[in-house]
Amino acid sequence: MRQTWRWFGPVDKVTVADARQAGAEGIVTALHHVPTGVVWSVQDIKERQREVATHADGTPTGLAWEVVESLPVSEAIKTQSGDWRGDLERYAESLGNLAACGIHTVCYNFMPVLDWTRTDLAAPTQQGGRAMVFDLVDFAAFDMHILRRAGARADYPEAVIAAAADRFTRMGAARQQALAANVTAGLPGAAEHWSLEDVRARLADYRDIDAARLRERHVAFLKAMAPVAEDLGVRLCCHPDDPPWPLLGLPRVWSTADDVRHAFDAVPSPAVGLTLCTGSFGARADNDIVSMVREFGPRIHFVHLRNVTRAADTVPCSFVEDEHLAGQTDMVAVVDALLAEERRRATEGRADRQIPMRPDHGHDILDDVARGAQPGYPAIGRLKGLAELRGVMAALEARHAAA
Repeated sequence: MRQTWRWFGPVDKVTVADARQAGAEGIVTALHHVPTGVVWSVQDIKERQREVATHADGTPTGLAWEVVESLPVSEAIKTQSGDWRGDLERYAESLGNLAACGIHTVCYNFMPVLDWTRTDLAAPTQQGGRAMVFDLVDFAAFDMHILRRAGARADYPEAVIAAAADRFTRMGAARQQALAANVTAGLPGAAEHWSLEDVRARLADYRDIDAARLRERHVAFLKAMAPVAEDLGVRLCCHPDDPPWPLLGLPRVWSTADDVRHAFDAVPSPAVGLTLCTGSFGARADNDIVSMVREFGPRIHFVHLRNVTRAADTVPCSFVEDEHLAGQTDMVAVVDALLAEERRRATEGRADRQIPMRPDHGHDILDDVARGAQPGYPAIGRLKGLAELRGVMAALEARHAAA
């Protein structure tokens, strides 16, 4: 697999030079400063390519922008409201500009309102580092007592409701503010930053949209973009919901194998694909990720390799971001299945026979703790994960060569 590294642009405290030293072969980034629904211009794309390719002193980094993560889908497209058709046209124009600049793999997600969600961005680990956590009781406390969403109690079992009420009464103002900030955290450099009032207003936009209707909207988006992507040679790949279950009363449509199967059946274009995230899918015990690789392999266009440990096998549940080779996903088996898919592609002569992957998330360890990088995206923690995954790949490839 192609070893890539996520970079959040010039605001990122982990630099492209750090990525190069970690052994990355390519960069995954986006124009985070451009508001959702605005066209990504060729000028802006080329400027980001220059930032990736060139050190501050003008010398080459040896790296290039290879994967977009993410080109955001507007809330208007998801709700089919306002100028959503105009947003579709602008999305297609952005795809065209990316392709014109030589970038052909584009990751996106279809999560309504919130992107990935955690309740603690720096929980201490047994080894002395820091990890991200989704705590179901904390989230329920946020939902019911901080956001005060109408009807929130109906979404939780009685035991969670009681535990959340008790925990909230023991939270000081600082902890309440930190929890709200964690749940609504955006990416560094992002154009949008939402308050609790913003979240409440966005939730109202989905009042009459259930999972079936949001699925229809996703399929409609894909049907509009598939012919554009095919003509451009672009590979679209949807990132799974994170966590992979409904939050804040909002529907989710990309959480299980059945979700993927439904969209792929509805839009059979090879340009429509999947970002296989082992951490997001792995937060559900009922997702068999190795089987998903085997079933959807031809349409896996991008891979995130990370691991989680669930507190329970129920849906939803609490979970912690674990080390890449720890956790409850058999990472060796997943990598083995992905390498088998690459060999299969090679026999077909596919130009995209090498699948780009990146070590997703990582613990803050050693000097990461003082650096203060984007939560989940430290330098040394990801280097450690990439090194472990590189070792797994080398061992599996050697075993296959000897067979």
